[in-house]
Amino acid sequence: MIQMKFKTSKELEAHRSAVLKAQDPKRKWISFCVGTGCIASGAEKVAAAMKLELKKNGPKGVQFKETGCPGFCERGPLMVIHPEGIFYQNVKPEHVHDIVSRTLKKGEIIKELLYIDPSSGKQVTNEKDVPFYSKQKRLILGNNPLVDPTNIDDYMAVGGYTALGKVLSEMKPEQVIEEVKKAGLRGRGGAGFPTGVKWETTRNAKGAVKYIVCNADEGDPGAFMNRSVLEGNPHSVLEGMIIGAFAIGANEGFVYCRNEYPLAVKNVTLAVQQLRDVGLLGKNILGSGFNFDMSVVRGAGAFVCGEETALMASIEGKKGVPKQRPPFPSQEGIWGKPTNINNVETWANVPFIINMGAEAYARIGNKTSKGTKIFALVGKIKNTGLVEVPMGTTLKEIIYEIGGGIPNGKKLKAVQCGGPSGGCIAAANIDVPVDYEGLKQYGAIMGSGGMVVMDEDTCMVDVAKYFLKFLLEESCGKCTTCREGIERMLEIVTRMSEGKACLDDIALLEELANVVKDTTMCGLGNTAPNPVLTTLRFFRDEYIAHAKDKKCPAKVCKALISFNIDEKKCTGCGACAKRCPQSAISGENKRPHKIDQKKCIKCGVCESTCKFGAVSRR
Repeated sequence: MIQMKFKTSKELEAHRSAVLKAQDPKRKWISFCVGTGCIASGAEKVAAAMKLELKKNGPKGVQFKETGCPGFCERGPLMVIHPEGIFYQNVKPEHVHDIVSRTLKKGEIIKELLYIDPSSGKQVTNEKDVPFYSKQKRLILGNNPLVDPTNIDDYMAVGGYTALGKVLSEMKPEQVIEEVKKAGLRGRGGAGFPTGVKWETTRNAKGAVKYIVCNADEGDPGAFMNRSVLEGNPHSVLEGMIIGAFAIGANEGFVYCRNEYPLAVKNVTLAVQQLRDVGLLGKNILGSGFNFDMSVVRGAGAFVCGEETALMASIEGKKGVPKQRPPFPSQEGIWGKPTNINNVETWANVPFIINMGAEAYARIGNKTSKGTKIFALVGKIKNTGLVEVPMGTTLKEIIYEIGGGIPNGKKLKAVQCGGPSGGCIAAANIDVPVDYEGLKQYGAIMGSGGMVVMDEDTCMVDVAKYFLKFLLEESCGKCTTCREGIERMLEIVTRMSEGKACLDDIALLEELANVVKDTTMCGLGNTAPNPVLTTLRFFRDEYIAHAKDKKCPAKVCKALISFNIDEKKCTGCGACAKRCPQSAISGENKRPHKIDQKKCIKCGVCESTCKFGAVSRR
């Protein structure tokens, strides 16, 4: 670890050269994911076992590196043995001894830990050959499995802080902003506003005091892109922020991190302190005359604090409530001073733009959306995880070529893009390029990158109800149309799911949704109706079935379904009766059973218990 303060860019570069020189490209080392996803699958126990085994029986010189998330969360805990690139998945503590004794010592491949390509049935030995990664371009996530997030030298070894050194020694603020504008970088946190334009506006705003903020308050259900970047490679974000601060003319910054991300908070806080220790934060950074420092602020635990003006109020120590705009943050932000806010992924792109050059960066993506985008691919999909692809990659490619398609032979029904304020894109439209304009035409948004896949067993009325409930709970309540409008919409879809609605309710729901969309003050309220409007647009027949026929086509809404036993299939084994919590199932041994519909609470235990397919829902 670094024991000096860098006074110039040359000293920084000399240290990096020394770090690289000390590395042996033929050395044996292990990359092991200890991101939150793999920790949930037991990574901490595996890591402890591996450290102990290496100490007792391991070959000399083998480095065990605990890294961030490489993306393939479905198969975690994940381990890659370098330099061969041997890819092991679903690693457990009981595998550790064999990994050390067979793979590390003898070079033997443990076949039972290899990934099997479902299309060919063949085992995949090398990480680069895993189909999940083949269509991706991991610009931001690519370094996660290469660096220990707690070691600044690791980040420097993959090119970290070269961009900062170049900016402070060779470029003027205006040149940096122009480079970001030429690259076509757009904000990765929502609407996709041009980043360079936002920086320029803040720089040109009146006032000597300016602030920058990293919005890491990722509150979307199912989204974990920002968390994984901050956990696995916090320095990539901080380097982008320092460059941005120099360009904008800010001397203080804040990383506003969701409080529910303890590992991300821990790693980014440590990274900030490391930068102070080596002189990359503070006064006269690298002898450039540029002064800048930053601090980590824990989020207030409210989804609405992801909105810029609410976030700034929270940083000031106030209640996180949105404000009317204008004035915009770039004009009047934290404590009334010009403030520039970008999200985690946006800041992490900045060093790549400086190092690659604007023209090279702009060649990634398509005409209107440049670079790559990280998505959290979750739901009814075979390969759950983080996916980073060039902008413009189609939804179909992401779902089927990277995600592996829909499990259990089911059909794709829809994809929710953009989090709870996003929209549901029907399966018929999955050839849409995933970029800002492409998603917008179908009523969805990029958002921060949540992507929830739904199969044929998903009820779209129930989906709208779920997201409305979430947004109602997270609304700050300031706007009458948001506070009352979301609640009224939720009441309507709840009545539909209970078989108590009528056809007129569909028209009322649509009218309410448009009123809320057009009259609320902040982004939460403006986009809250999207789940309703898009499901009405593409799945109106399901709303009609609920309201008119009192049926749920997907057989999800409890009030509109019943569980029944097929007498021809029932063997009378009694397994369902034993597990029924209401004692609603009766019948003689080895004779067909029946369900008392008055007692049945429609929990579905009988259906999941029956091994003969005798229980069905109607």
